[in-house]
Amino acid sequence: MFERKYENSGNSGSSRGSYNSRPREMTEVTCSECGKQTQVPFKPDGSRPVYCSECYQKHRPARAPRRY
Repeated sequence: MFERKYENSGNSGSSRGSYNSRPREMTEVTCSECGKQTQVPFKPDGSRPVYCSECYQKHRPARAPRRY
């Protein structure tokens, strides 16, 4: 009937291994709320505020409850 073909790259079916294999390039920024120097794993474009880890916890959107 139907024949399914799967490509196997030899990494146990997970493509996440290569993502974490190289170090993230960190960018030095100033927190938009408290002014503390911190590092983030991306280059901000200036269109949105950037927070340190403490201030981010205060501004993080609430997670929706899981549906089972």
